[in-house]
Amino acid sequence: MADAKTVWTRETAKNLYDLPFMDLLYRAQTVHRAHFDPNRIQMSRLLSIKTGGCAEDCAYCSQSARNGSQLSASKLIEVERALSQARKARDAGATRFCMGAAWREPKARDMDALVAMVEGVKALGMETCMTLGMLDDTQVVQLRDAGLDYYNHNIDTSERFYPEVITTRGFADRIDTLNRVHEAGIKVCSGGILGMGEGIDDRLDMLVTLANLPSPPGSVPINMLMPQQDTPLADAAPVDPIDFIRIIAVARIMMTQSYVRLSAGRSEMSTEMQAMCFFAGANSIFVGDTLLTAENPEENSDMALLAKLGIQPEEAEGHSSVQAAQ
Repeated sequence: MADAKTVWTRETAKNLYDLPFMDLLYRAQTVHRAHFDPNRIQMSRLLSIKTGGCAEDCAYCSQSARNGSQLSASKLIEVERALSQARKARDAGATRFCMGAAWREPKARDMDALVAMVEGVKALGMETCMTLGMLDDTQVVQLRDAGLDYYNHNIDTSERFYPEVITTRGFADRIDTLNRVHEAGIKVCSGGILGMGEGIDDRLDMLVTLANLPSPPGSVPINMLMPQQDTPLADAAPVDPIDFIRIIAVARIMMTQSYVRLSAGRSEMSTEMQAMCFFAGANSIFVGDTLLTAENPEENSDMALLAKLGIQPEEAEGHSSVQAAQ
């Protein structure tokens, strides 16, 4: 069993990935049970606080102003509107509230409102997460002092494949932001997207990069591309379900204490595929009917699936007791 000090390589990751499927799942579930209650799942809610008009050219994103999308830009929403949505999310069982803005980076004029959102959500007793693009040293400190728990900044894919998807900033820029967030004492949330035309080695290299960060991300969202109309990846081929589940399992083994979040793409997954992902070590989902601009399963169907599997929402304290599962 790997620990947090393991230095991963593509070769060691590939050795895991190539295990017989049932052996891989057994190993992933064994690791999962050592660190988490296997019958608890973290529920998060994601709110777009500023939609469209982003200056980046991410080929998968309908919010980019540069890749052909017709989505119109909006302004940053009012603080009270964000807090109203957070209250609804809390009352529906979510323990973490994530706020995302379609920016390359926030402007100084936006920081007071962002700080107020973080403070307001924290006052509701929820964990807070934001994804705002790149941050400078001053902005990181402002968010930390407001009480921000997590900062999401996905690396998306491998360093090799990254320029095929994004050209307006480099892979190193992503890593710099993650390091800045980590050094400030904010927990990192970072993962990637499967199905953009990358190969298996790219997917594994992405996990190797994340696992070898100074501290592995506290949350690792694994997204299955949902092709968006008018984007360069609108006609991308779907990901093989077994390949996707294998990546979930490898992520769990490599990042033993991270929440592995089954993120975008769940609306296209069968209940059986989702159940296999949970068995492979995914223990976090987004609830609500949208993820920024992409569809997500409705809350009623999520709760019905969890009930069928005997899985309960995790409580707000954080990790559920491992002893409760033993």
